[in-house]
Amino acid sequence: MEDQSPKDYAFLTFLVGGLAHELRNPLSTIGLHLQLLQEDWKEIDTQVGRRSLRKLEVMRNETQRLQEILDNFLRFIRIDDLKLAATDINALLDEITGFVSNEAKAAGIEFLKFYDYNLPRCMVDVNFIKQAMLNIIINARQAIERDGQIMIRTATGGGSVRIEITDTGPGIEPEVLAKIFKPYFSTKDSGIGLGLPTTKRIIDEHEGTIEVRSEPGHGTNVIVTLKPQGPEKKV
Repeated sequence: MEDQSPKDYAFLTFLVGGLAHELRNPLSTIGLHLQLLQEDWKEIDTQVGRRSLRKLEVMRNETQRLQEILDNFLRFIRIDDLKLAATDINALLDEITGFVSNEAKAAGIEFLKFYDYNLPRCMVDVNFIKQAMLNIIINARQAIERDGQIMIRTATGGGSVRIEITDTGPGIEPEVLAKIFKPYFSTKDSGIGLGLPTTKRIIDEHEGTIEVRSEPGHGTNVIVTLKPQGPEKKV
């Protein structure tokens, strides 16, 4: 089978993305009407009413799950339209950890930051890079569960900005580590397996790199590098 050209890939992405977007509208309508039906059945306090209410709850939950899958899928395929801006990576990391710090603190998880305050600004799409780094930090927090540390380091070297995020969680088995960037692979019951693949796509589109090192019982270390000047313009 011949490799697809970038033009063919872009057209296929456009078609699939359009289909996913169109599916969201009827799903939203179904979800709204299921909610209205739930409110109606709450007024019927009979065995049949209670049983119907439970069935509606299952249907509504599955509809919401389908909407989440479509949203994640659309985020995964629409990463090539970067809006670059000179960005302070240290400040961006502070903003991201601020999102999760209260919940992490309640679970006994501490953030330790070791920043290089002489970092050059990076030309990145702030929203996409924020999403990528948030995915990594949330994974680190979920790996620890309770009582641990997440260490964040920034540095420069080799013409790149380097970001390291290390957790004190249980680590990752080698056979799982080999699959973490594969779409739809997940070890979580509620996961759909697009978090880390989306993160990798974002980093790749910025012409950066991402590497995950882990050993069972010794935590996980994620290393991201970004070019200060940003990715080359595509023609």
